[in-house]
Amino acid sequence: MVYFPQLQSFPLISRPLPARVCDYVCGSLHSVWKNVLSVDAASRSSSVHAASQSFNMFSVLINAVLSSSPDYDILFESLTWPSDSWPATERVEALTAFIEVLGPVLSESDTTALTAAKRTYIVDQINSVVWNQCLPLLAKVSTEAGQGMRCRETTAAACRLVSVCVPLCDDAVPGRLALSVLPSLQLSEEEAPGPGRLGVEVASEVMAALLPSLSADEQLTLTILSSALSCIKTLPDALVSKITVRLLLTVLKCCSGARLTSVLQLILEDMCRWHSADRTPVVTERTLLCLTALSDHLLKPRSPPPSSACDLDPRLSAQFWRMVQDGLTHRDCVSRKRALYLLKMCVSLSEEEGLDCPLSPSEEGDLLFKWAPSRSTLLREFWEDYALVMETLEENQIHIVRPVLNRIDTLIQTTVNDSQASGQVFFHPSWLLCVYQRMFHSENKSLMREGVCHLLELQALQLPAFALSFSQFIVGPFMEVLSERSLFHKSVGQSVGECPELGAKLQVFMTTFFTSLPSEHRGRMLLQMIQQLCSKHWCAAPLLFLAQALSKLPPGPLLGIEGLSALREVLRCTMITHQVLLRGAAQCFLLNSVLRLTEVSAVTLDDVFSFLVHFHADESLSRRTQIWDQLCAWLSDNEGSFKPRIVDGECTKKETVRGYVQSEMLSYLRVPASLGLSERLPDSREADQLARAVLLCVDMERNRTEAEMGTTLEALLSPLLDTLSRVGTNIYLPLRKSDKSLQLVLQLFQLGGTPSCERVGGDQVDNVTVAMERLIFKLVHPIQEFILRRLLGELQELFDVERAELYLCVLRQMVILYRSTPQHHSHIQQSYFPKLIKYSLKVLQEPNQQIPSVANQVARAVAMASLATVCGLVDSEVIDMQSETISALKSLNGHFYNLVSSSCQSLENLNKRLHKPQTGDGSSDAGERGLLLQDWGRIAANFMRDQWICLSFLMKAFGIPESVETSNDSETLEAALSCGVEALALLPSDLVLPVLTFIETVLPQLLLHDEPMCVEAVTLSWELVQELSTNAHDFWPALKGFISMAFHRKLLELTDTSAPTLLAALKQIATELMELSQSKSGVFGVLLQHCCETWLPTDRGSADTVFSSVFSHINILTEACVYGPVFRRDQRLIQDVQMYVERLGEECAANAAVTSDNRDDQFPRTCVLAFLSHLDSSNLQHERLMEELIMDLLKRDNDISRSKVRYYSNSLQHRVKNRLWQTMLLLLPKLREEFVATLLNCVFEAGFCSNHASVKYQIEWMMILILVHYPHHIDSFWACFNRDHDKTKTSICTFLSVLIHFNVIIPHLQDKGVHLRKALDIILQWCFNHNFSVRLYALLALKRVWSLAGVLIEEGAAGLGGLSIVIEACLNQAEAMQSTGNAKKNWTRIQEHFFFGAFHPVRDYSVETIFYTLPSLSEMADDEWIPPWKFEKGLRFPESPSFPLRNPVPDLSRLQPGDWIQQDKGEQSKEERWAEVQKKITPWRLGIQEQESELQLVPQQRAARLGRLHGALLVVASLIDKPTNLGGLCRTCEIFGASALVLDSLRHVSDKHFQSLSVSSELWLPLLEVKPVELSDFLQVKKSEGYCIVGVEQTANSRSLQDYQFPEKTLLLLGNEREGIPANLLQMFDVCVEIPQQGVTRSLNVHVSAALLIWEYTRQHLTSGSAEVDSKAQN
Repeated sequence: MVYFPQLQSFPLISRPLPARVCDYVCGSLHSVWKNVLSVDAASRSSSVHAASQSFNMFSVLINAVLSSSPDYDILFESLTWPSDSWPATERVEALTAFIEVLGPVLSESDTTALTAAKRTYIVDQINSVVWNQCLPLLAKVSTEAGQGMRCRETTAAACRLVSVCVPLCDDAVPGRLALSVLPSLQLSEEEAPGPGRLGVEVASEVMAALLPSLSADEQLTLTILSSALSCIKTLPDALVSKITVRLLLTVLKCCSGARLTSVLQLILEDMCRWHSADRTPVVTERTLLCLTALSDHLLKPRSPPPSSACDLDPRLSAQFWRMVQDGLTHRDCVSRKRALYLLKMCVSLSEEEGLDCPLSPSEEGDLLFKWAPSRSTLLREFWEDYALVMETLEENQIHIVRPVLNRIDTLIQTTVNDSQASGQVFFHPSWLLCVYQRMFHSENKSLMREGVCHLLELQALQLPAFALSFSQFIVGPFMEVLSERSLFHKSVGQSVGECPELGAKLQVFMTTFFTSLPSEHRGRMLLQMIQQLCSKHWCAAPLLFLAQALSKLPPGPLLGIEGLSALREVLRCTMITHQVLLRGAAQCFLLNSVLRLTEVSAVTLDDVFSFLVHFHADESLSRRTQIWDQLCAWLSDNEGSFKPRIVDGECTKKETVRGYVQSEMLSYLRVPASLGLSERLPDSREADQLARAVLLCVDMERNRTEAEMGTTLEALLSPLLDTLSRVGTNIYLPLRKSDKSLQLVLQLFQLGGTPSCERVGGDQVDNVTVAMERLIFKLVHPIQEFILRRLLGELQELFDVERAELYLCVLRQMVILYRSTPQHHSHIQQSYFPKLIKYSLKVLQEPNQQIPSVANQVARAVAMASLATVCGLVDSEVIDMQSETISALKSLNGHFYNLVSSSCQSLENLNKRLHKPQTGDGSSDAGERGLLLQDWGRIAANFMRDQWICLSFLMKAFGIPESVETSNDSETLEAALSCGVEALALLPSDLVLPVLTFIETVLPQLLLHDEPMCVEAVTLSWELVQELSTNAHDFWPALKGFISMAFHRKLLELTDTSAPTLLAALKQIATELMELSQSKSGVFGVLLQHCCETWLPTDRGSADTVFSSVFSHINILTEACVYGPVFRRDQRLIQDVQMYVERLGEECAANAAVTSDNRDDQFPRTCVLAFLSHLDSSNLQHERLMEELIMDLLKRDNDISRSKVRYYSNSLQHRVKNRLWQTMLLLLPKLREEFVATLLNCVFEAGFCSNHASVKYQIEWMMILILVHYPHHIDSFWACFNRDHDKTKTSICTFLSVLIHFNVIIPHLQDKGVHLRKALDIILQWCFNHNFSVRLYALLALKRVWSLAGVLIEEGAAGLGGLSIVIEACLNQAEAMQSTGNAKKNWTRIQEHFFFGAFHPVRDYSVETIFYTLPSLSEMADDEWIPPWKFEKGLRFPESPSFPLRNPVPDLSRLQPGDWIQQDKGEQSKEERWAEVQKKITPWRLGIQEQESELQLVPQQRAARLGRLHGALLVVASLIDKPTNLGGLCRTCEIFGASALVLDSLRHVSDKHFQSLSVSSELWLPLLEVKPVELSDFLQVKKSEGYCIVGVEQTANSRSLQDYQFPEKTLLLLGNEREGIPANLLQMFDVCVEIPQQGVTRSLNVHVSAALLIWEYTRQHLTSGSAEVDSKAQN
């Protein structure tokens, strides 16, 4: 018996119960309750006895209270709280304990214990607790803003109180309470609970407490279940899992038997129905969460096997499997895990039950999952492999995923075999699609590419059933991933200009796929695929290769009118922003696809020609190209087979192309009578469509003679010719008809191609163009008379501005076409143009109206445009300079240079502006007028541009008028230049070209008069050109105009004394041009080509005077010699694809249609090399330039060699060195002998530096050529071998390589025997070097040189015979290397290497070898190879027998890059590099020598002084590139006493992100620098030193961290944040350690992982170290 003495002192009659009694009860109950709850889950099973003791005490305490105070109302009053207060949790728990003890009391049937009244009173009090204490308290908790610990504890206590009270209340209370709480479950999270309402989370807890008491009320239970399912669909993600666990699982716990089955059935059907109606990622995520939570109920073995109840089995629901498949491809990794978990459970259940699933054929069609006991082993293996593949794909490291990709092949083969076998299909192909889609969604682009390539090579798609099953996947996810441009980078081993691997595979795949599809599905699939191209933005490269793949499909009727419409949208929208050449190529491929795949019986000719309008003549569909000829042949082959048109409601007969053109011509020229109102110019697309149809119709019959061609054309154009013949005389002819006829004429000539008068002699005569010109020539006079009449005063409406542009374009075309006809041309020059000029001048000289009218301003705009057109024709030399037109134009010169007084000149007519006219006169339609007035700014800008076209021509043709020159021409020019600068500021950037042309003429004349104005003009012009950099159409003409102006011959001749400010501005602009060229290909090429042509023109008459200016801008040539932009990966892709398109040649019509612009990255280098090749060594200026250029190049080479920045193969530094040595090799034969003597020492010095193979070969080649041409320098070469051996080390291999080619040098030497003996003496010394690579080079040199000595020995040369014994012994040893493994292999490889075998330094001296063959054989990146044809393309590259363009012997070109690696660099990496790294072990010495002496100690000494132990753990983080991870890792290593931390670069230490996490730990930790490419060698060295190489990686044989004992000398290698540890390093590990994981996330941050391993190492060795110290102390 437990005794409570405190209770004996309280009288039972006191009311209320003393507070201290209440506090004691509450406190005691709370301590018991807390004691129970404090037992955690892991130890709760071992604390059952303690918990039972606590509950016994709890019962005794309550019974003691009740026995001493049987007045229940006093206890209720003392333990309850006011409804508006928030009681302490202890008080709620005390009340709970009190009421729980009352339960047995109320259930006793003995009425003596409690009277009926007392019993009723207690029940009423309990009801009151529920309604007046619990619900108000829970409502108060719900209104609390934050859900802190207090809220959670109070909610739990209150819900427990409810669960205790409800069973003791009236039977109706649980239902009433549930109904009152139920509305709160339907609140959204954003909706705040009102007064008395509960929050969703609180309501779910209350409902979970009520559910056990509601089990008898089936209807209410279902209502609650329905609300819970609704919550899952509507609540935020954070609450869905709580609702699922608290409500759904509680409902299931309260059910059993048939009721449990029906509830599960209801939940499953609801989830399936929801997913079926809304198959989105969010729905998939939530349904999977719900089904996974219920999986133990849904997927458990049923015994005996059910029959009708089997409907509950989720495996029988197709929608369930769709949810699982959607989950497997979900973007959320947790959803993928849940889906895979469900799949595994289903497989495990099926195997455990050992029953057929389904038992009978399903009504839903093919099930996605089936099981048969007879095939249990095969099915289990399949799903195990499938699960393994899906789990492995969770990794983003390609070297982890790649080994299991063969399992995909196994899955596919199993599925194929299953589908071909008789009976049921157990493996649905859709499971394979999940694998591919998961790979497509990978963050790792390499894994995505693996998935795409694997699908492209899928042989199973040759089966029709599989192809059909994959069809929707192909047009959906597969098309989506194909739009990723990174997939189309060229593969390793592919050269520039090759079709990317994926592009080639895509062609084969498309052909296979469409061939395998059932014929009835092909058209629909192709249409869906084309529609996918419109659904999102496609980059140029993916669209190009997909279009090419479609063009390779077998011909067949697949495309109808819907297909053409879809392709039209692709042409209009998707491709609009693509690069011009790639867009043109894609157009060609798409048009080719249309010709092969269109169902001609489903489209009309009008559909076809309307579609062809979207193929631009300047990009793809131009005459005399392959695609044009194919189109003509296609029209001819299908003539009469096209769908008949419906005209005026009647179906026409099947028409021919000629019939269509004749009909369309009549329809085109059929216009309604004019109503006298102003009309807009007709849409030019109608004329474009008809003109293209006419030309195609005629070209279909191109085999006819010229006369027959003319007859055909005349028949087709008869209505047009008739209209044109009346256009100048019939005043009643509708204006719209004349406009349309002129538009058609213009389109015919523009689409027709080059006019006959401009055809070069070698070009083939085009009968169509000639016949068309003859037909129109007959009507030239009426056409020109009509245009002249219209231009001379009839154009007065706003729409007439557009009309004037049409007239002037037609006029320009007519003048160019018929300039070879003297009679017609003379009439234009002597009568037509003078009249137009005089009238235009008259209009312009009229005074401005105070209120400008539309007619006046339109007349002025038309007049200026007319004058600009005439000036342009004269400037292009179409009009004779002795004609009346020229005389008339001189008066225009006086108009601009208006002499106001004799004392000053006023250029008031320059930059004259149009004024926006008033629109209130109602002379035209108000709506149209308003629309056009919006473009008035452009009209006004064109007006000003036309002024400058005229002024530019006048300045070049006539200069300043004589009347002006008599005063002060420099002031006039200054005023004109000032107006030009003003125009640059006023005009849009795309209209400034005429101003630049004018400034180009004026600027040289003002250099010495107004330098500041010249600087302003040049600077402002450059700013405007830069603004156009995103507008390719206007940028390139403006850039060429600017460079022609700013780098004019006179400006290039400026010196620092004549115009220092302008010269500095030009140099700065040249620098900015080079910088711009890094991101925009071709910019530097424009500058360089202009400068080279200026300095070294074709006409050498004034070359010497101009050439001297090159020395002021020699930096341009220096930069050009080493130029080569480093593009981003996406920019490089575009360059590679453009090169591929160009290599297609005539096969792709875009190459003929798109104007070549020489924007190749290599053009600047080929241009400057061609320029240097033209230099004459006998010219002193040329000689000086070559020498200064070479010294600049050598300085740059020296700067790179001496810089501390390590450069690697194909890095920018490597490329620059390679380019500059190529240039020096090219110039070597042109250099003076005296200069070569100076150059030789620099070459030798370069040979002692560490160089990559390509640079090394060129330095060696240059040494050989110098010694061949100037053999008296041989003693300087011998002196190189006398250098300090510690300095030369392995770089001596460079000089040994020269001796390997001694057979080329020795014929030019005197005293051959002496030098041969010298060579042998030197070589023999190096044959015994400790370095294997040096010995290898020396032995090969010895073998080659000794073969030369054989002849001299036979001739009795003294001194050589004595060496034969030693030499023969060395050579025999070298040949005996065959038993030493790698040594023999290296000996064989070096002898077969191209530089020591097929290469001949003199014979192979050519442009091809230097710039193409040598880089390719020395494994330079292929974008560094310059093929010989690039020097021939558009460049005047000189050839000579001593330096040919192409190599006369093809031996080198037949070789492939070998696998011999120059070991001199590798050996240096192993021996010197690690030594240099060790010198950097205390990098803090470099910057803080002036600090306290404590920091001058090495870290081990500092650690010892601090009393710390220093471990032997070496942490290698060279693969990590994030400064934050490295900074944290540095701090961890220093804290736990690692011996050193290895980084890829010590520059990380200065990074602010590194320092923010390292907190100065880098000052106390040794840091080493090892580049990733050097890791393999570094690990080998450390292995040899006894280190155990440990990798942090999950593999099949990894050791768990908790079980692994670290050796003392441990090297810990950490992987990259994303890619992990490279595959080539995995085999070097002694052990892989993995960190045990319990959670869902698969990986830790690399710094966290490293910290765990570092600590475990420290823990193990710190313990053992302490034990050793203790044992020593005891001894």
